[in-house]
Amino acid sequence: MTGHRDGGADGREDIAAARRVVVKVGSSSLTTDGRIDEGRIAALAGVLAGRVRGGRQVVLVSSGAIAAGLAPLRLARRPRDLATQQAAASVGQGLLVAVYAAAFARHGIQAGQILLTADDLTCAARTTVTPSGPWTGCWSWACCPW
Repeated sequence: MTGHRDGGADGREDIAAARRVVVKVGSSSLTTDGRIDEGRIAALAGVLAGRVRGGRQVVLVSSGAIAAGLAPLRLARRPRDLATQQAAASVGQGLLVAVYAAAFARHGIQAGQILLTADDLTCAARTTVTPSGPWTGCWSWACCPW
């Protein structure tokens, strides 16, 4: 966005009119007391499903795997060591996949997880969403990639 239409002070008109929307949600928006907050994810899925049904291309960028894995592993707080972070993330990611899939399915939207490698993020030729990218495949099937 290079400017605001109709003199809008905060660009909300631009966002509402955007064909493609990227939404980033952090751990604190997805979890409560170390557990996935299914109500919050359901509300988010409802809003994003409405955008998809309205013909928009939506990408959900989600944190939360480590946070979602805390309670199942009986961890009181986020671990500092890499091995325990990886264990929590591996448990939490599976839980997040299930909750997101169920939340979007209630709105008739298939959610698809896009897996990226370090090369996908560091290689200049791969850092742009292109017609051959995984997002386009999801959008062509009316999926909400995350």
